[in-house]
Amino acid sequence: MKGEWWRQAVFYELYVPSFFDGNGDGVGDFKGALEKLDYLKELGIDGIWLTPFYPSPKVDNGYDISDYYGVDEEYGTMDDFQLFIKEAHDRGIKVVADLVLNHTSSEHPWFQESRSSKDHPKRDWYIWKDRPNNWESFFGGSAWELDEATNQYYYHAFAKEQVDLNWHNSEVREEMIHVMKFWLDQGLDGFRLDVINFLKVHPDMKDNPYDEETGEQIHLHDKDQEGILDVIRDLSDFVHQYPDKFMVGEVGSEELDVLRTYSGKDKLDVVFNFNLGSLESFNLPDMYKQLSDMEKGHSEDQIPTLFFGSHDMKRSLSRFGCGDREKDLDRAKLIATLMLTAKGVPFIYYGEEIGMEDVTIHDIREMKDVQGTTAYESAIREGKTEQEALRVANDKGRDASRSPMQWNAEWYHGFSEKKPWIFPAAIDTNVSSQESDPDSILSYYRTLIAIRKEWSSLHSGEYEEMGMSGQVLTYVKSHDSDRVLVLLNFSEKCLEVNLQNMISKESHLALSSKRSQLEFGNTIELLPYEAMIITL
Repeated sequence: MKGEWWRQAVFYELYVPSFFDGNGDGVGDFKGALEKLDYLKELGIDGIWLTPFYPSPKVDNGYDISDYYGVDEEYGTMDDFQLFIKEAHDRGIKVVADLVLNHTSSEHPWFQESRSSKDHPKRDWYIWKDRPNNWESFFGGSAWELDEATNQYYYHAFAKEQVDLNWHNSEVREEMIHVMKFWLDQGLDGFRLDVINFLKVHPDMKDNPYDEETGEQIHLHDKDQEGILDVIRDLSDFVHQYPDKFMVGEVGSEELDVLRTYSGKDKLDVVFNFNLGSLESFNLPDMYKQLSDMEKGHSEDQIPTLFFGSHDMKRSLSRFGCGDREKDLDRAKLIATLMLTAKGVPFIYYGEEIGMEDVTIHDIREMKDVQGTTAYESAIREGKTEQEALRVANDKGRDASRSPMQWNAEWYHGFSEKKPWIFPAAIDTNVSSQESDPDSILSYYRTLIAIRKEWSSLHSGEYEEMGMSGQVLTYVKSHDSDRVLVLLNFSEKCLEVNLQNMISKESHLALSSKRSQLEFGNTIELLPYEAMIITL
């Protein structure tokens, strides 16, 4: 469908500093990413999502931007960026980039001007108060910081170095439209908008209530505020003036009714469905419920997203694992099949295709993530020992899934010849060892994506039916005359599935995670953790 290439695309989140080091300084960069474009092309990727690459002090690893119009020198130059975009496009790969619209770095010149005087023209570009209300930061503690220069408090929904912009100010809106224009003119194919539902706060700054049972603050007045959808429509209208552009939003909510308000006609093309993507355990009833709920109440112009990993969460193989590497890889292939065959736009997180696992930080001095270090400091203040606080930091922090991509069995997994910026994994899984192994998870991903492209029912189909029987998930998808049956066994036992009235002489096995051939009958015995695609 013209202008909606993303509906059939397979996306890949490329975490820039951790993907590949092209200049030997221990940090991933555009020269390195350029070298690996052929790898992504062979994998079958249609779209790359770049995490922030703009100049930044990196308090939150790039989500604190100090210049919206440049490339951070650690990642290269504007020429490096432009060459990367050109080479990606030459391979038929679109590129979208993370954009943080709701806050800037405290080192951004705009904020430095804003804090200089209460009368400065940019004072109202940020949110200032004489006295703070009770709003809490999503990283912990108060969301207000006293600035001694003018003896007022500024608002920060996240770290104190991430200062929220005032989107009630029309000048802020106009400037951010200009930022988007700049990057679209550089060749970007769209944006992933970070925590976009935090863009506006209640103008009266009312205190937030607390949950009576948990004691936790309910963020009633500092997100999902009136007027936010008008802003979303303005941004969407502007971006979609350019042909074939794509907008995906990170909406900080697991409530489907909330998520649905942000996508569809004249709004974001899709939003991330964290209700499914952030599930903590390998539990079919939970997954089935979320898949079923995603099919209810949406309009024709809304399509879900499918993902199980990102830079903000633990890796899916570790979350869903049982501690047995072989079984964990079987589970990972099962989840990959679900992600790439169910209805929705799939996003692969770098390294999932080779079975990368979480890393554990054993020394707080090695931790890079502000959310983890903040949790550590809070735990120490509460009286916990250093080891107890470190466990809290590993639980709350996001370093676990950000370790360097594992390319080969050489020093630092072939990511760099220098010690990487972040703690590398100990496990020796890597691209090189899997490329020629037909049973590897990398080979499975490549085959699975190729089959997805071949059968329109997989990339564009609607559900004819979806059901759960015990530990087996089944769904039939169709598009025009193209029909497929997907069977997913979430059990470590062999399970029999009744296929009476579903299989015909023309049916054949398109892919199985466990075998290459299958004899059809009225029933099929699924092997433990087997994923199967049958064309009907």
